[in-house]
Amino acid sequence: MFSITVRDHVMIAHSFRGEVFGPAQRLHGATFVVDARFKRADLDSDNIVVDIGLATEQLRSVLGELNYRNLDDVPAFAGINTSTEFLAKHIADQLADLVHAGALGEGARGLAAIEVSLHESHVAWASYERPL
Repeated sequence: MFSITVRDHVMIAHSFRGEVFGPAQRLHGATFVVDARFKRADLDSDNIVVDIGLATEQLRSVLGELNYRNLDDVPAFAGINTSTEFLAKHIADQLADLVHAGALGEGARGLAAIEVSLHESHVAWASYERPL
């Protein structure tokens, strides 16, 4: 399986419901380093996985909807604990929608999967991988 990864970051605020979250139940901020890995079994006709420039632009676009936002105030996330795992899936799903819409170029239609990792720190991160 071939892959390329593009990286960006996002700064958000949020709070959690549930005793399992301890002090994170209070409003707090997080800065995530976000890696989006695009995978395919064979290279396209240009011998690439996907256009890195387009992948970078589209990741930035998806993160732009979240950046500097209090996720508790985003209607689509009402009543949802926006955990790192949840956000990894949300971002992967948004990128998948963009692939299907052609925003990453026609060659991207041959992608097999997208994996998104959100790094909370240098020692902890969460990932979500989905097929395309």
